[in-house]
Amino acid sequence: MIENRIKPLHEIDPEIAAVIDEEARRQETSLELIASENFVSMAVMEASGSVLTNKYAEGYPGHRWYQGCEYVDSVESIAIARARELFGAEHANVQPHSGSQANISVYTAMVDPGDTILAMKLDQGGHLTHGHAMNISGKFYNIISYGVDPSTELIDYDEVEQMAVENQPSLIVAGASAYPRIIDFKRFRAIADKTGAHLMIDMAHFTGLVAGKVHPSPVPFADFVTATTHKTMRGPRGGLILCRKKFAAAIDSAVFPGNQGGPLMHTIAAKGVCFGEAISDDFCSYAASIVNNCKRLARELDERGFRLVTGGTDTHLLLIDLTPHNLSGKKAAEILQSVHITANKNLIPFDKKSPFQTSGLRLGTPALTTRGMGDEEMALTAELVAEALLKHDQPETLDRIKQKVGKLCRSFPLYKFDKSIV
Repeated sequence: MIENRIKPLHEIDPEIAAVIDEEARRQETSLELIASENFVSMAVMEASGSVLTNKYAEGYPGHRWYQGCEYVDSVESIAIARARELFGAEHANVQPHSGSQANISVYTAMVDPGDTILAMKLDQGGHLTHGHAMNISGKFYNIISYGVDPSTELIDYDEVEQMAVENQPSLIVAGASAYPRIIDFKRFRAIADKTGAHLMIDMAHFTGLVAGKVHPSPVPFADFVTATTHKTMRGPRGGLILCRKKFAAAIDSAVFPGNQGGPLMHTIAAKGVCFGEAISDDFCSYAASIVNNCKRLARELDERGFRLVTGGTDTHLLLIDLTPHNLSGKKAAEILQSVHITANKNLIPFDKKSPFQTSGLRLGTPALTTRGMGDEEMALTAELVAEALLKHDQPETLDRIKQKVGKLCRSFPLYKFDKSIV
């Protein structure tokens, strides 16, 4: 029995091990263009799979409900200190299991059920936790949604201000999951001050760009900043809350015991590792490359006849309007999947299709940039995406594209896996 507990996964559970091997193969042999996905370092994976997964540690460093927490206290304290240093924040809570739980924890701390929250429309770039009717945010709070200007597809700040004045929200939420432009945090701060609202910036998507100093930081302007540690941060899947010191106790209580029990200490260790990786000139260069790659990808797709929402991008993601090509986002994503290019369907502003079909396709460059790809590879990727979508009824063409994708991926390997896997 003891021997079985120290045997490797492939010996103990070959069925699960085989599926993990297949996923490793998929990642190695596909072009990953989902804007919210990335590839962690071996160090992050090692921390995620460490013995810290064994430890229950309800509470916070120095104030736990269990004994034996002296080492996990150190791990969490290191992660907190690095997060504060990285983002220049007065307080950091590294326990949220996800960006969604980070958002809900801020709501729990600062907004009473039934109170008004002003947030971005989901079909124009907002997130599930910004008020979807089926989400706890839409069920517990009075959500008023602002959108974008129909002609520019950019946030209409005058509309935001007017809506804030009219509705007097307790909390204003800025930030999005499908908006390719830099948000004016200073303007949002002015609107919040004018109406007496607290301001929360959800930077889940562009966290790594802020850490890498290629995107304005919301920290000086917001009362609360929520974030994820994956996506552009290239760390483990998890959440983060930054806030002003005067809100620290309220936020910590809202996370535990308000919304979560025992924290995932192995994930917190991995967050600490990714924060450490981000405090470097190398990460700044990486973040700059993400943005440069996305702008190049956008330009190449535009030149191939694809209309980009807002006309381009300032960040790590872009949105394609597929309406002129008589394709749904769902169909486009399926076509690309068939040639080992991974993307996701997405609503575009004023979309006439359902969320299950969509008129848009969202693409992002964090994962390809992690592989070391640059200008030349972005041009080739745009060519492959465009050809697949425009000639999707030609099996021979799709087969040729798949071969090119495989060759490109082999030129930029991710991990040194056993050759039998990849």
